[in-house]
Amino acid sequence: MTWPILPGAVVNGRPATLGVLGGGQLGRMFVHAAQSLGYETVVLDPDRASPAGRISHHFICADYRDPNALRELAARAQAVTTEFENVPAQALAELARARAVSPPADCVAIAQDRIREKAHFARCAAAASGVAPAPHAVIESEADLAAVPAALLPGILKTARLGYDGKGQARVGTRAELASAWQQMGRVACVLEQMLPLALECSVIVARGADGTVVSLPVQRNLHRGGILAVTEVFEQNLPAALAQQAQAATKNIVSELDYVGVLCVEYFVLQDGRLVVNEMAPRPHNSGHYTVDACDQSQFDLQVRTLAGLPLVAPRQHSAAIMLNLLGELWFDAAGSPRQPPWADVLALPGARLHLYGKAQARPGRKMGHLTVIGQDAAGVRQQALRAAELLGIEAF
Repeated sequence: MTWPILPGAVVNGRPATLGVLGGGQLGRMFVHAAQSLGYETVVLDPDRASPAGRISHHFICADYRDPNALRELAARAQAVTTEFENVPAQALAELARARAVSPPADCVAIAQDRIREKAHFARCAAAASGVAPAPHAVIESEADLAAVPAALLPGILKTARLGYDGKGQARVGTRAELASAWQQMGRVACVLEQMLPLALECSVIVARGADGTVVSLPVQRNLHRGGILAVTEVFEQNLPAALAQQAQAATKNIVSELDYVGVLCVEYFVLQDGRLVVNEMAPRPHNSGHYTVDACDQSQFDLQVRTLAGLPLVAPRQHSAAIMLNLLGELWFDAAGSPRQPPWADVLALPGARLHLYGKAQARPGRKMGHLTVIGQDAAGVRQQALRAAELLGIEAF
Protein backbone atom coordinates (compact mmCIF):
# COMPACT_ATOMS: atom_id res chain seq x y z
CA MET A 1 0.00 0.00 0.00
CA THR A 2 1.40 3.37 -1.00
CA TRP A 3 1.40 6.24 1.49
CA PRO A 4 -0.44 8.53 1.93
CA ILE A 5 -3.56 6.42 2.23
CA LEU A 6 -6.09 8.62 0.47
CA PRO A 7 -9.81 8.71 1.21
CA GLY A 8 -11.63 6.58 -1.35
CA ALA A 9 -8.59 4.39 -2.05
CA VAL A 10 -9.37 0.75 -2.84
CA VAL A 11 -7.11 -2.05 -1.62
CA ASN A 12 -7.74 -5.59 -2.84
CA GLY A 13 -11.24 -4.65 -3.85
CA ARG A 14 -12.17 -3.00 -0.52
CA PRO A 15 -12.03 0.57 0.79
CA ALA A 16 -8.79 1.46 2.56
CA THR A 17 -8.97 0.43 6.21
CA LEU A 18 -7.55 2.08 9.33
CA GLY A 19 -7.04 0.06 12.51
CA VAL A 20 -7.02 0.96 16.18
CA LEU A 21 -5.80 -0.92 19.23
CA GLY A 22 -8.36 -0.27 21.94
CA GLY A 23 -12.13 -0.11 21.81
CA GLY A 24 -13.02 2.57 24.37
CA GLN A 25 -14.60 5.96 23.80
CA LEU A 26 -11.46 7.44 22.23
CA GLY A 27 -11.40 4.57 19.76
CA ARG A 28 -15.09 5.09 19.08
CA MET A 29 -14.57 8.76 18.21
CA PHE A 30 -11.56 7.87 16.03
CA VAL A 31 -13.75 5.37 14.16
CA HIS A 32 -16.41 8.04 13.59
CA ALA A 33 -13.78 10.43 12.20
CA ALA A 34 -12.24 7.79 9.93
CA GLN A 35 -15.61 6.63 8.63
CA SER A 36 -16.62 10.21 7.82
CA LEU A 37 -13.77 10.28 5.29
CA GLY A 38 -14.84 6.98 3.76
CA TYR A 39 -12.30 4.68 5.39
CA GLU A 40 -13.31 1.31 6.73
CA THR A 41 -12.15 0.58 10.28
CA VAL A 42 -11.04 -2.40 12.33
CA VAL A 43 -10.82 -2.44 16.14
CA LEU A 44 -8.90 -4.88 18.35
CA ASP A 45 -10.07 -5.04 21.96
CA PRO A 46 -10.59 -7.86 24.51
CA ASP A 47 -14.05 -6.57 25.49
CA ARG A 48 -16.86 -7.89 23.30
CA ALA A 49 -19.03 -4.91 24.31
CA SER A 50 -16.35 -2.28 23.58
CA PRO A 51 -17.86 1.04 22.43
CA ALA A 52 -15.61 1.27 19.34
CA GLY A 53 -15.94 -2.39 18.43
CA ARG A 54 -19.72 -2.06 18.28
CA ILE A 55 -19.62 0.57 15.53
CA SER A 56 -16.57 -0.52 13.53
CA HIS A 57 -16.75 -2.31 10.18
CA HIS A 58 -14.56 -5.07 11.62
CA PHE A 59 -13.95 -6.12 15.22
CA ILE A 60 -11.29 -8.48 16.55
CA CYS A 61 -12.04 -9.57 20.11
CA ALA A 62 -8.70 -10.66 21.56
CA ASP A 63 -5.88 -9.72 23.91
CA TYR A 64 -3.53 -7.02 22.64
CA ARG A 65 -0.64 -9.48 22.78
CA ASP A 66 -2.39 -12.25 20.84
CA PRO A 67 -0.10 -12.92 17.84
CA ASN A 68 -2.93 -14.27 15.69
CA ALA A 69 -5.07 -11.21 16.41
CA LEU A 70 -2.19 -8.88 15.56
CA ARG A 71 -1.64 -10.71 12.28
CA GLU A 72 -5.34 -10.38 11.46
CA LEU A 73 -5.27 -6.67 12.31
CA ALA A 74 -2.25 -6.16 10.04
CA ALA A 75 -3.96 -8.11 7.26
CA ARG A 76 -7.13 -6.00 7.44
CA ALA A 77 -5.68 -2.50 8.06
CA GLN A 78 -3.23 -0.48 6.01
CA ALA A 79 -2.26 1.60 9.06
CA VAL A 80 -2.82 1.23 12.82
CA THR A 81 -3.04 3.60 15.78
CA THR A 82 -3.89 3.26 19.48
CA GLU A 83 -6.51 4.91 21.66
CA PHE A 84 -4.91 4.51 25.09
CA GLU A 85 -1.42 4.74 26.50
CA ASN A 86 -1.27 1.39 28.27
CA VAL A 87 -1.54 -0.74 25.14
CA PRO A 88 1.58 -2.95 25.08
CA ALA A 89 4.28 -1.05 23.18
CA GLN A 90 5.54 -4.41 21.92
CA ALA A 91 2.24 -4.96 20.10
CA LEU A 92 2.77 -1.68 18.23
CA ALA A 93 6.34 -2.68 17.42
CA GLU A 94 5.14 -6.02 16.06
CA LEU A 95 2.52 -4.34 13.87
CA ALA A 96 5.08 -1.82 12.61
CA ARG A 97 6.99 -4.64 10.91
CA ALA A 98 4.15 -4.94 8.42
CA ARG A 99 2.13 -1.72 8.56
CA ALA A 100 2.37 2.01 9.15
CA VAL A 101 1.88 2.57 12.89
CA SER A 102 1.48 5.83 14.77
CA PRO A 103 2.36 6.76 17.38
CA PRO A 104 5.68 4.87 17.24
CA ALA A 105 6.14 2.09 19.79
CA ASP A 106 9.21 3.69 21.36
CA CYS A 107 7.32 6.95 21.99
CA VAL A 108 4.46 5.04 23.64
CA ALA A 109 7.00 3.19 25.79
CA ILE A 110 8.39 6.51 27.06
CA ALA A 111 4.89 7.78 27.90
CA GLN A 112 4.19 4.53 29.79
CA ASP A 113 7.13 5.05 32.13
CA ARG A 114 7.13 8.16 34.33
CA ILE A 115 10.88 7.85 34.90
CA ARG A 116 11.66 7.98 31.17
CA GLU A 117 8.94 10.57 30.60
CA LYS A 118 10.34 12.99 33.17
CA ALA A 119 13.85 12.49 31.82
CA HIS A 120 12.59 13.50 28.38
CA PHE A 121 10.83 16.57 29.80
CA ALA A 122 14.00 17.58 31.64
CA ARG A 123 16.08 17.25 28.45
CA CYS A 124 13.61 19.39 26.52
CA ALA A 125 13.57 22.02 29.26
CA ALA A 126 17.35 22.19 29.34
CA ALA A 127 17.71 22.32 25.57
CA ALA A 128 14.94 24.70 24.54
CA SER A 129 11.60 25.10 26.25
CA GLY A 130 12.61 25.99 29.80
CA VAL A 131 9.40 24.33 31.06
CA ALA A 132 10.63 21.65 33.47
CA PRO A 133 8.85 18.92 35.43
CA ALA A 134 8.30 19.27 39.17
CA PRO A 135 11.33 18.55 41.38
CA HIS A 136 11.33 14.79 41.83
CA ALA A 137 13.27 11.67 42.76
CA VAL A 138 13.24 8.16 41.32
CA ILE A 139 12.66 5.38 43.87
CA GLU A 140 13.57 1.88 42.76
CA SER A 141 15.36 0.57 45.86
CA GLU A 142 15.75 0.99 49.63
CA ALA A 143 18.84 3.08 48.93
CA ASP A 144 16.83 5.43 46.71
CA LEU A 145 14.20 5.69 49.44
CA ALA A 146 16.78 6.63 52.05
CA ALA A 147 18.38 9.20 49.73
CA VAL A 148 15.19 11.19 49.04
CA PRO A 149 15.92 14.89 49.71
CA ALA A 150 13.89 16.38 52.55
CA ALA A 151 12.85 19.23 50.21
CA LEU A 152 10.64 16.82 48.23
CA LEU A 153 8.31 16.32 51.20
CA PRO A 154 5.41 16.75 51.30
CA GLY A 155 5.06 15.10 47.92
CA ILE A 156 3.10 12.75 45.72
CA LEU A 157 4.37 9.22 45.19
CA LYS A 158 3.44 7.82 41.78
CA THR A 159 4.07 4.39 40.31
CA ALA A 160 6.32 4.63 37.28
CA ARG A 161 3.96 2.53 35.19
CA LEU A 162 0.23 1.93 34.71
CA GLY A 163 -1.07 4.99 36.51
CA TYR A 164 -3.86 7.21 35.12
CA ASP A 165 -6.94 9.11 36.36
CA GLY A 166 -5.33 9.41 39.78
CA LYS A 167 -4.57 5.67 40.12
CA GLY A 168 -1.23 4.51 41.49
CA GLN A 169 -0.69 7.70 43.51
CA ALA A 170 -0.43 8.60 47.18
CA ARG A 171 0.16 11.88 49.00
CA VAL A 172 2.92 11.62 51.60
CA GLY A 173 4.01 14.18 54.16
CA THR A 174 6.78 12.43 56.07
CA ARG A 175 9.50 9.86 55.44
CA ALA A 176 7.46 7.29 57.40
CA GLU A 177 4.42 7.91 55.17
CA LEU A 178 6.63 7.69 52.09
CA ALA A 179 8.08 4.35 53.18
CA SER A 180 4.62 2.99 54.01
CA ALA A 181 3.15 4.13 50.68
CA TRP A 182 6.03 2.55 48.74
CA GLN A 183 5.46 -0.73 50.59
CA GLN A 184 1.73 -0.61 49.82
CA MET A 185 2.53 -0.05 46.13
CA GLY A 186 4.50 -3.30 46.15
CA ARG A 187 7.93 -1.65 46.16
CA VAL A 188 7.67 -1.11 42.41
CA ALA A 189 9.58 1.64 40.64
CA CYS A 190 8.09 5.02 41.58
CA VAL A 191 8.61 8.74 41.23
CA LEU A 192 8.24 11.08 44.18
CA GLU A 193 7.22 14.58 43.09
CA GLN A 194 7.41 17.62 45.31
CA MET A 195 3.94 18.98 46.09
CA LEU A 196 3.71 22.42 44.51
CA PRO A 197 1.34 25.37 45.17
CA LEU A 198 -0.99 25.02 42.17
CA ALA A 199 -3.17 27.77 40.76
CA LEU A 200 -4.70 25.72 37.95
CA GLU A 201 -4.08 22.99 35.39
CA CYS A 202 -4.02 23.12 31.60
CA SER A 203 -3.21 20.92 28.61
CA VAL A 204 -2.12 21.26 25.01
CA ILE A 205 -2.94 18.85 22.18
CA VAL A 206 -0.74 18.80 19.10
CA ALA A 207 -0.56 16.67 15.97
CA ARG A 208 2.70 15.91 14.18
CA GLY A 209 3.01 14.39 10.74
CA ALA A 210 5.76 12.14 9.42
CA ASP A 211 7.17 15.15 7.52
CA GLY A 212 7.68 17.05 10.80
CA THR A 213 4.69 19.38 10.41
CA VAL A 214 3.21 20.25 13.81
CA VAL A 215 -0.18 21.87 14.42
CA SER A 216 -1.65 22.80 17.78
CA LEU A 217 -5.09 23.12 19.27
CA PRO A 218 -5.83 25.97 21.70
CA VAL A 219 -4.69 25.59 25.31
CA GLN A 220 -7.32 23.88 27.46
CA ARG A 221 -7.94 24.98 31.06
CA ASN A 222 -8.80 21.92 33.15
CA LEU A 223 -10.34 21.12 36.51
CA HIS A 224 -9.77 17.68 38.05
CA ARG A 225 -11.75 16.13 40.89
CA GLY A 226 -10.60 12.94 42.54
CA GLY A 227 -7.83 12.64 39.95
CA ILE A 228 -10.33 12.56 37.06
CA LEU A 229 -10.93 15.41 34.64
CA ALA A 230 -14.21 17.12 35.49
CA VAL A 231 -14.34 20.35 33.44
CA THR A 232 -12.45 21.77 30.46
CA GLU A 233 -12.85 25.43 29.44
CA VAL A 234 -11.54 26.70 26.10
CA PHE A 235 -12.12 30.25 24.94
CA GLU A 236 -10.11 33.38 24.29
CA GLN A 237 -8.35 34.64 27.43
CA ASN A 238 -9.08 31.46 29.40
CA LEU A 239 -5.36 31.77 30.25
CA PRO A 240 -2.95 34.71 29.98
CA ALA A 241 -1.75 34.93 26.37
CA ALA A 242 1.97 34.67 27.24
CA LEU A 243 1.36 31.55 29.35
CA ALA A 244 -0.69 29.92 26.58
CA GLN A 245 2.04 30.63 24.04
CA GLN A 246 4.67 29.18 26.37
CA ALA A 247 2.63 25.98 26.85
CA GLN A 248 2.12 25.54 23.10
CA ALA A 249 5.80 26.15 22.35
CA ALA A 250 6.90 23.68 25.02
CA THR A 251 4.51 21.04 23.69
CA LYS A 252 5.73 21.46 20.13
CA ASN A 253 9.28 21.02 21.38
CA ILE A 254 8.38 17.89 23.35
CA VAL A 255 6.67 16.25 20.36
CA SER A 256 9.42 17.20 17.91
CA GLU A 257 12.25 15.96 20.15
CA LEU A 258 10.45 12.60 20.35
CA ASP A 259 10.27 12.45 16.54
CA TYR A 260 6.64 11.61 17.24
CA VAL A 261 3.95 10.97 14.62
CA GLY A 262 0.33 11.23 15.72
CA VAL A 263 -1.73 13.18 18.25
CA LEU A 264 -0.13 13.94 21.63
CA CYS A 265 -1.49 15.69 24.73
CA VAL A 266 0.78 17.27 27.34
CA GLU A 267 -0.63 18.32 30.71
CA TYR A 268 0.77 21.23 32.72
CA PHE A 269 0.50 22.77 36.17
CA VAL A 270 0.33 26.54 36.56
CA LEU A 271 1.82 27.53 39.91
CA GLN A 272 0.55 30.34 42.10
CA ASP A 273 3.57 32.43 41.12
CA GLY A 274 2.63 32.06 37.44
CA ARG A 275 5.30 29.50 36.48
CA LEU A 276 4.48 26.62 34.15
CA VAL A 277 5.43 23.04 35.11
CA VAL A 278 5.07 20.07 32.77
CA ASN A 279 3.24 17.13 34.37
CA GLU A 280 2.70 14.24 31.95
CA MET A 281 1.89 13.31 28.38
CA ALA A 282 -0.60 11.01 26.69
CA PRO A 283 0.32 9.54 23.28
CA ARG A 284 -3.22 9.79 21.93
CA PRO A 285 -6.24 12.10 21.83
CA HIS A 286 -7.24 13.26 25.30
CA ASN A 287 -10.35 13.77 27.38
CA SER A 288 -9.62 17.51 27.54
CA GLY A 289 -9.83 17.69 23.73
CA HIS A 290 -13.33 16.29 23.31
CA TYR A 291 -14.75 19.80 22.90
CA THR A 292 -12.99 19.98 19.50
CA VAL A 293 -15.68 17.79 17.92
CA ASP A 294 -18.20 20.62 18.41
CA ALA A 295 -16.10 23.78 18.70
CA CYS A 296 -13.36 23.44 16.05
CA ASP A 297 -13.23 22.97 12.29
CA GLN A 298 -11.05 19.91 12.88
CA SER A 299 -11.38 17.67 15.92
CA GLN A 300 -8.49 15.94 17.63
CA PHE A 301 -9.79 12.72 16.03
CA ASP A 302 -9.71 14.25 12.56
CA LEU A 303 -6.06 15.08 13.24
CA GLN A 304 -5.45 11.51 14.41
CA VAL A 305 -6.84 10.20 11.12
CA ARG A 306 -4.73 12.64 9.11
CA THR A 307 -1.48 11.77 10.86
CA LEU A 308 -2.17 8.04 10.53
CA ALA A 309 -3.10 8.17 6.84
CA GLY A 310 -0.44 10.73 5.89
CA LEU A 311 -2.94 13.40 4.87
CA PRO A 312 -2.05 17.13 4.97
CA LEU A 313 -2.02 18.75 8.40
CA VAL A 314 -3.75 22.13 8.49
CA ALA A 315 -3.86 24.22 11.66
CA PRO A 316 -7.27 23.70 13.31
CA ARG A 317 -9.41 26.74 14.09
CA GLN A 318 -11.78 27.12 17.02
CA HIS A 319 -15.07 28.72 15.95
CA SER A 320 -16.96 28.66 19.28
CA ALA A 321 -16.21 29.17 22.95
CA ALA A 322 -16.60 25.83 24.72
CA ILE A 323 -16.95 24.23 28.14
CA MET A 324 -16.94 20.44 28.46
CA LEU A 325 -18.34 18.52 31.42
CA ASN A 326 -17.29 14.92 31.98
CA LEU A 327 -20.27 12.65 32.66
CA LEU A 328 -19.30 9.96 35.17
CA GLY A 329 -21.28 6.92 36.18
CA GLU A 330 -22.56 8.33 39.47
CA LEU A 331 -24.93 10.58 37.51
CA TRP A 332 -26.93 7.45 36.68
CA PHE A 333 -27.84 6.92 40.36
CA ASP A 334 -29.94 8.98 42.77
CA ALA A 335 -28.96 9.98 46.30
CA ALA A 336 -30.19 6.64 47.64
CA GLY A 337 -28.09 4.70 45.14
CA SER A 338 -31.01 3.62 42.96
CA PRO A 339 -30.53 3.62 39.17
CA ARG A 340 -31.96 6.60 37.29
CA GLN A 341 -31.65 8.30 33.91
CA PRO A 342 -30.13 11.79 33.97
CA PRO A 343 -32.54 14.56 32.85
CA TRP A 344 -31.38 14.66 29.24
CA ALA A 345 -34.45 16.47 27.91
CA ASP A 346 -33.85 19.39 30.29
CA VAL A 347 -30.13 19.47 29.50
CA LEU A 348 -30.67 19.36 25.74
CA ALA A 349 -33.11 22.26 26.00
CA LEU A 350 -30.15 24.51 26.87
CA PRO A 351 -28.74 26.58 23.99
CA GLY A 352 -25.49 25.17 22.66
CA ALA A 353 -25.65 21.88 24.59
CA ARG A 354 -24.12 18.91 22.72
CA LEU A 355 -24.43 15.49 24.37
CA HIS A 356 -22.05 12.62 23.60
CA LEU A 357 -22.70 9.22 25.21
CA TYR A 358 -20.18 6.46 24.66
CA GLY A 359 -22.43 3.42 24.35
CA LYS A 360 -21.33 1.81 27.61
CA ALA A 361 -24.01 -0.57 28.85
CA GLN A 362 -23.28 -0.39 32.58
CA ALA A 363 -22.78 2.75 34.64
CA ARG A 364 -20.63 2.72 37.75
CA PRO A 365 -19.11 5.51 39.88
CA GLY A 366 -16.00 7.01 38.29
CA ARG A 367 -16.62 5.42 34.89
CA LYS A 368 -16.59 7.86 31.97
CA MET A 369 -20.00 7.41 30.38
CA GLY A 370 -20.00 10.47 28.14
CA HIS A 371 -19.43 14.19 28.01
CA LEU A 372 -21.46 17.33 27.48
CA THR A 373 -20.04 20.23 25.52
CA VAL A 374 -21.68 23.65 25.66
CA ILE A 375 -20.69 26.01 22.84
CA GLY A 376 -21.52 29.60 21.94
CA GLN A 377 -20.08 32.85 20.67
CA ASP A 378 -19.30 34.43 24.04
CA ALA A 379 -17.59 32.83 27.01
CA ALA A 380 -19.92 34.36 29.61
CA GLY A 381 -23.02 32.91 27.94
CA VAL A 382 -21.40 29.50 27.55
CA ARG A 383 -20.40 29.48 31.20
CA GLN A 384 -23.93 30.39 32.28
CA GLN A 385 -25.43 27.51 30.29
CA ALA A 386 -22.73 25.05 31.41
CA LEU A 387 -23.37 25.92 35.06
CA ARG A 388 -27.09 25.39 34.49
CA ALA A 389 -26.36 22.00 32.92
CA ALA A 390 -24.19 21.07 35.89
CA GLU A 391 -27.00 22.04 38.26
CA LEU A 392 -29.53 19.92 36.36
CA LEU A 393 -27.19 16.93 36.35
CA GLY A 394 -26.11 17.23 39.97
CA ILE A 395 -22.49 18.09 39.10
CA GLU A 396 -20.64 20.38 41.51
CA ALA A 397 -20.38 23.96 40.26
CA PHE A 398 -17.01 25.19 39.01
